[in-house]
Amino acid sequence: MGLRIYNSLTNQTDEFVPIEDGEVSMYNCGPTVYDYFHIGNARTFLIADVIRRYLEYKGYQVKFVQNFTDIDNKIINRANEKGVSASQLSKKYIDAYFEDSQKLGIRSADVHPKATDHIPEMIQLIQQMIDKEIAYEVDGDVYYRIHKFSDYGKLSNRKPEDLLSGARVDIDKRKENPRDFDLWKSVKPNEPSWSCPWGCGRPGWHIECSAMAMKHLGESIDIHAGGQDLQFPHHENEIAQSEVLTGKTFARYWIHTAFLRISGNRMGKSEQNFIYVRDALKDYPAETIRHFLISAHYRSPLDYNEASLSDSNSAVRRLYNCLSRISSYSEFADSGIDVGGSEIAHTTSAMMTSFESAMDEDFNTALAVGEIYKLVGHVNRFLTQEQEQLMEADRVALGVAYQSLTKVCMVLGIYTELESTTNRNTLLVNQLMELVIDIRKDSRARKDWVTADKVRDWLHEAGIELQDTPSGTNWKWKGN
Repeated sequence: MGLRIYNSLTNQTDEFVPIEDGEVSMYNCGPTVYDYFHIGNARTFLIADVIRRYLEYKGYQVKFVQNFTDIDNKIINRANEKGVSASQLSKKYIDAYFEDSQKLGIRSADVHPKATDHIPEMIQLIQQMIDKEIAYEVDGDVYYRIHKFSDYGKLSNRKPEDLLSGARVDIDKRKENPRDFDLWKSVKPNEPSWSCPWGCGRPGWHIECSAMAMKHLGESIDIHAGGQDLQFPHHENEIAQSEVLTGKTFARYWIHTAFLRISGNRMGKSEQNFIYVRDALKDYPAETIRHFLISAHYRSPLDYNEASLSDSNSAVRRLYNCLSRISSYSEFADSGIDVGGSEIAHTTSAMMTSFESAMDEDFNTALAVGEIYKLVGHVNRFLTQEQEQLMEADRVALGVAYQSLTKVCMVLGIYTELESTTNRNTLLVNQLMELVIDIRKDSRARKDWVTADKVRDWLHEAGIELQDTPSGTNWKWKGN
């Protein structure tokens, strides 16, 4: 059985079938950059990171987009309080997001679009809706007629007639229907604004993500992810805006991460009970925090408390100690020796199967982590009981166990020491290849064909192929 995802759109666990075979388009709602992000936000961003990693582990080519909301009421209000521009404030916290997320092992998206860089795309979508009488303009404000979209409420399972105005939707007597939401807001004092056919103003929140998702991923995408609090009205309105124009399914699979709680209550800035990621990192290693955030299934609430963080810290140390004990055996892993009868080999194979089964069933990180520690326990017991010199097959089996453990830990992002080393090695290889290609280029320019051919032959023996193109020379590992 293949990958299955709990889809908020269908309210059931569906088999994952991407639009294009072998490729996945994924959009995750990013931060509103008026402050540092907290641990509750981090859970949503980290889960999206794990999903992306696992899809790549499964062999998919993933294009992952995560936006920055850099124009918003909160940003404007905070900027005015501090006496700076909205763009200055948002830049500060975008930089802070990258700093904190990287420390937490969250990889950068393929594209991090900013809302303010996509105003023309938003204006174009709004104009199309006005032309089709899906939206209407009043004194420079533009509103979406929700009755024009017959499927409105299909994500949140709410009927339009039962809906009250949602978050960030102001009550306005000028609206035809109090439930209509804003697409464009007319200019106000001390606010950034852009010119448009309806006068100066700025976009509403919901149109931003529709424009950015369609710009970078197309009219239909495979996966749209975000926090549980965004399901309504934000994601509901994204669907309404996008599908009413294209006639296509906007996102096939909707993934919503449950809240992080503290003292039994939802963690959030409105509740004033949050902990910034950068403050949490002063108290706990990044691997510990990351381990904690994946210790429960993403759709289950998770309580942030000292006991849970302490348990995660102990678990990470246990994992690292095991990996340290068997890392020297990794050189034997590819020897080709038959280890079929080895207890460690059998347990390792079972772990890999169970890990994938857990992740295939709606990215169940809690079960997946449990399978990892079953193998860690077997390895530790084996090493404790084994008094005499290890047999060659045992060394090979331990090497395979090391490689398997590091592979699945990197999927979850809980072995960042290895990942950092891998990233450094990749950077070094890229830099050396640039140098070697430059040497060959200079040799060819001097018509020193002997040296140029020697470089190519040496690289070929090392498993690297060169490709000369009109725009320059590219390289790749043979077979890739």
